[in-house]
Amino acid sequence: MKIKFMGGAKTVTGSCFIVETKGRRFAVDCGMHQGNAEVERRNWDIESYDPEKIEFVLLTHAHIDHSGLLPRLVKYGFHGAIYSTAPTIALLKLLLLDSAHIQEMEAQWKNKKHLRFGETQVKPLYTAKEAEATIPLFREVSYEQILTPLPGLEVKFRDAGHILGASMIELWDKQNGYPLKLVFSGDIGRPAQLMVQEPSVIEEADYLFMEATYGDRDHKNEGDSLQELEEAITFSYRRGEKVIIPAFAVERTQEIIYSLYLLFKNGRFPKDMPIYVDSPLAVEATKVFMEHVDYLDEETQEILKDGKHPLDFPQLHFSQTTQESMALNTLAGPAVIISASGMANAGRIKHHLRHNLWRDGASIVFVGFQAQGTLGRKIIDGAQKVHIFNEDIVVKAKVYTINSFSAHAGQGQLLDWLSHFRTKNMQVFLIHGEFKNQQILAGMIREKFGFAVSIPEYLEEITLRAGQKLKVVEYPEKATPRIDWNYVIGDMEAKLVQIRERKTRLEKKPWLEQTELRDRLLEINRHIAEIVSEV
Repeated sequence: MKIKFMGGAKTVTGSCFIVETKGRRFAVDCGMHQGNAEVERRNWDIESYDPEKIEFVLLTHAHIDHSGLLPRLVKYGFHGAIYSTAPTIALLKLLLLDSAHIQEMEAQWKNKKHLRFGETQVKPLYTAKEAEATIPLFREVSYEQILTPLPGLEVKFRDAGHILGASMIELWDKQNGYPLKLVFSGDIGRPAQLMVQEPSVIEEADYLFMEATYGDRDHKNEGDSLQELEEAITFSYRRGEKVIIPAFAVERTQEIIYSLYLLFKNGRFPKDMPIYVDSPLAVEATKVFMEHVDYLDEETQEILKDGKHPLDFPQLHFSQTTQESMALNTLAGPAVIISASGMANAGRIKHHLRHNLWRDGASIVFVGFQAQGTLGRKIIDGAQKVHIFNEDIVVKAKVYTINSFSAHAGQGQLLDWLSHFRTKNMQVFLIHGEFKNQQILAGMIREKFGFAVSIPEYLEEITLRAGQKLKVVEYPEKATPRIDWNYVIGDMEAKLVQIRERKTRLEKKPWLEQTELRDRLLEINRHIAEIVSEV
């Protein structure tokens, strides 16, 4: 059996693992690469996936970093089944179309700029039509159900406790008469998380592919998350300003609504302070949560039985249209605005940050992981200014980071989940994490459990054999993906020439308004600086 790491290797995005057994190929997840420009270029390298030869996909959950390249896979020849749980399928019908819309809008925006300067037009990563073509391929599976997608291969989906419908995947394969068991953890949830069940316990595996998002630390003050949220609300309420919460439309938005409901229920939320969920996708995702109550935890179901609704209460308003969204930035007085995306690198949240980051009394509350290179990461890392919509915005708002809202297990919780495994010779591959986090977790796993631990490289391929241990290779930290520097430098130099020529042309256009000329030149100079720094 061979495994090729197409993503989620020393990064927290792009999760995809292509498995080959007995000459047949399938994938576990097929996520979009997100973060800096270098990482996002991987999305265009679809030939490396060899889509026509992938027979089916086992999908752990709906988040775009695990599912977002499915339409591109279909576009380039994949036509097999995509197996996942009912809530995951329902959420993906929303998320993939939303992702396609974003791809089309970004391409349209770039082409307007390219057209002005006579540059080559670009195409979206995929279109809404291609996303729609993906939906008929979904096949529903239930937790604990045994699936046999290939002769001799058995698969079981287990509750990951991460988001609604999220799964861990157990996989049994017979190798020359010997059983070989693999476990793909997907994203492991945080115990006692609101709404979802706790992560399933698994006790046996020959090879474990385990996430390490928070492998370097525990979530601080996990029991005090409501209090921290209340502090941010009180801070801005007293100053008459907004509380801006970047949140993923799926799961995180619903958990924040639930938390605000608990504050409201206990009299800890100002009665005259409105809450706005500014995301059409979040509105639809909330409906999915309520349509699949069997997947929610017992506490939530008890609230629903009492006739109350933790995702719907008097101060909560849903904003769907563009006009409604724009109106929030002219709204007088304090309010809570929850908007996507969770890493603040796209969507309506960028507009709300542009209008509120510079306000002394505003609060920006981050409630989830912020990947390297994203706007959210820059803000929590202490940037004094950030670039949003061609403007440099000063950061004066009070920034809160409440990691205890994370849907990912912290370091201690990961180790506790791992402690249930009884297979002494199990080998662990740490995936879905930044390299430094993986290194720390790897050391703790070796010391605490004695398991062999490896940290795979992007595009690395390994061969697994029943009854044989792999030689563990420690790789130094590398820039990923692997780079053909001659190509990159040549490409960058060509871009520099092109941009400098554009600058010269602009300087020779006296009929341009001085302010427009200045803005364009500033933008070009920024591009030059970025390219030089990349080289």
